[in-house]
Amino acid sequence: MPLALFDPATSSRAMETVLVTITGKVQGVSYRHATVREAHHLKLRGWVQNMADGSVQALLQGEPDQIDRMLAWMRRGPPAAMVADVQHETLASDKRYEGFQQL
Repeated sequence: MPLALFDPATSSRAMETVLVTITGKVQGVSYRHATVREAHHLKLRGWVQNMADGSVQALLQGEPDQIDRMLAWMRRGPPAAMVADVQHETLASDKRYEGFQQL
């Protein structure tokens, strides 16, 4: 089910959109599932998915402090993960997601 979008004019808080790529042993270790749980805990929006090259990619939307906390968590990941690197870039986006899901 696609995530619904909402009108950014209705949101009064600062919102950032960040694309993140995580490499290392991050597939087959519940990284995506744990990411969804952590994103819900931090009230972030967006998605997470496995990539064909063995990495995990996520799109995070939220306030800057929420994003920073999530990036810190992503550098560790769940217990079975062995994160080698986390690359991220801020995107200019008018799209706003209402929730966070695993794709």
